[in-house]
Amino acid sequence: MDAVSPMLTKATMGAFTFNSWLICEIFTDDGLVGIGNAALSPRATKEVIDLYLKPLLIGADPWDTEFLWQHMYRKTMAFGRKGIGMVAISAVDIALWDILGKSAKQPVYRLLGGRAKPKIPVYASRLYATPLEQLAGEARAYEKQGYKAMKLRFGWGPVDGAEGMQKNLALVRTVREAVGDGVDIMADAYMGWNLDYAKRIIPLLEPLNLRWLEEPVIPDDIHGYAELRRFGRIPIAGGEHEFTLHGFRQLIELQCVDYIQFDTNRVGGLSQARKIAALAEAHSIPVIPHAGQMHNYHIVMSSLNSPMAEFFPPVDVEVGNELFWYCFNGEPTPKDGCIDLDENTHDLGLTVNEKNLKNFEVVE
Repeated sequence: MDAVSPMLTKATMGAFTFNSWLICEIFTDDGLVGIGNAALSPRATKEVIDLYLKPLLIGADPWDTEFLWQHMYRKTMAFGRKGIGMVAISAVDIALWDILGKSAKQPVYRLLGGRAKPKIPVYASRLYATPLEQLAGEARAYEKQGYKAMKLRFGWGPVDGAEGMQKNLALVRTVREAVGDGVDIMADAYMGWNLDYAKRIIPLLEPLNLRWLEEPVIPDDIHGYAELRRFGRIPIAGGEHEFTLHGFRQLIELQCVDYIQFDTNRVGGLSQARKIAALAEAHSIPVIPHAGQMHNYHIVMSSLNSPMAEFFPPVDVEVGNELFWYCFNGEPTPKDGCIDLDENTHDLGLTVNEKNLKNFEVVE
């Protein structure tokens, strides 16, 4: 097999978070093409794939996923372990599993254990720190569309003082009042707080009945996570920025999180995601992957320990999370707050959106 990694760069997007996405394609000698992807640091990730991983893949058997994963990991471990190195392996591994689905003529979730639920409940993940009236209207719109859960982002942190803290509380209060108590609300600090700030705001958030508080401190402050979870006031979620099976073992052993939120295109692809999911299940910690998307949906569909998935509603590009809607065809959209995966899809279910290529700068 051979591998290439074209990168799509959005040409007309304001600089906010990120504006590019990497597509990894692996070609087999019998004509199959596997599609993987990565969203973190696509340019650097592409270099790792082209320089370090591609030589290991050429001529290999795509069915040897475990050997290939370990080979890639151990060849890049000295500089890769977490971050870009693991993201590169993830993109390749997802493409390999896509090939396996095509070869077996089965949806990938069947190779992971089959259908564990009729459909996948998803939560609407978009609510930002917009004017409160606008925020309430957006939340009510998601409720009318059938979502039973939704997530908002905080807009202020420690540098904004007590006034910013009150603004954060107003965001949550506004959404809760808009949708009532029959809808789950989650809130994401996206690593923007420190332990002191989190300990001060959590008691104020408690009456608003959050299902979880996400990434309240930086990923490496695992003792901070453990201390916040010991509060027992609001469930703590994290793992979006953890990259290894060993890292998740440490989070679990130190009792840091109530929900695990790995992203399959960050933790080593499906080969490692299923191992992390099994580890979490053994400790009764639900897995709700970051970002939705097909590489995560197949994990969720095949596991009883994954009660729902994240869903980014398709909108104009805001922070970069929406770029996959431009890159691919086949991403499912919800009906009454749930998505389904096609029984007749013989792979992950994605194709590259060739029509949209004209809107991107393509770097090969």
